[in-house]
Amino acid sequence: MSGQETAGADAPVRGGVGAERIAAAFARRAADPSHPTALMPYLMGGYPTPSVSRELTQAYVDGGADLVELGVPYSDPLADGPVIHAAGTTALEAGVTPADVLRIGEQLAADVPVVLMVYANLVHHPGFGTFVARLRDAGISGLIVPDLPIGEESAEAIALCDEAGVAFVPLIAPTTSDARAAEVAREARGFLYAVSVTGTTGERAALADQFSEVVSRAKAHATVPVGLGFGIATGEHAAQAAAAGADGVIVGSRLVRAAGEPDPVSAVSAVMADLARGLGR
Repeated sequence: MSGQETAGADAPVRGGVGAERIAAAFARRAADPSHPTALMPYLMGGYPTPSVSRELTQAYVDGGADLVELGVPYSDPLADGPVIHAAGTTALEAGVTPADVLRIGEQLAADVPVVLMVYANLVHHPGFGTFVARLRDAGISGLIVPDLPIGEESAEAIALCDEAGVAFVPLIAPTTSDARAAEVAREARGFLYAVSVTGTTGERAALADQFSEVVSRAKAHATVPVGLGFGIATGEHAAQAAAAGADGVIVGSRLVRAAGEPDPVSAVSAVMADLARGLGR
């Protein structure tokens, strides 16, 4: 199936094989009416060490991950809060490279769709075409570049992603205007990443009041599933996101914090179990 052909009765799947795999993961979860919300945990590639990071991939799969967001450590992560920033710094100090992260992603992609989250400088350094070809070769399904503006700057990048069969996943924030949200949503392949709060990633205490508005506005423009992220840390948060209509729940900082504990696999597994319970599994 090409990136422009129709998947069943749904809208055309743009983005090629990566978008198709992401769409299938959401569709499998949506087909279960009692547990329709996909779980998408975030993993900082190479943290706390590359070997432990590989062990954590199995904890994610065993814990019920439908997809995984895989982060590439970067020195100036503008969209990330202190927990993920610190984890990335630790990974960089240990010498973790984008190539190391792709090897972790390739292992993980054997079980679930992987969406790489990386900052624009790391993509532009080898060249966008070269970078997405490496993702394709590693079996990575999607790409998030939070500091790449949608518009003229992104047009060539998205075309290269489509050519490589890697789904480009943009973000919209609570502060995004309706006109801009529509523009961003038009470029979404795989899913649209809805940011639940203003600011950077990180755990929050109270979020439920914001979820419905954020999700409903994203869905008003999206032709692909909507994943809700930023601040979601507990099973209760996950349940609230599902109740608000999110097609997927993205959890980052809480899992990264667990990965830094003395027994990271057990700690991450416990968080995954709490999130799965929140989603009624």
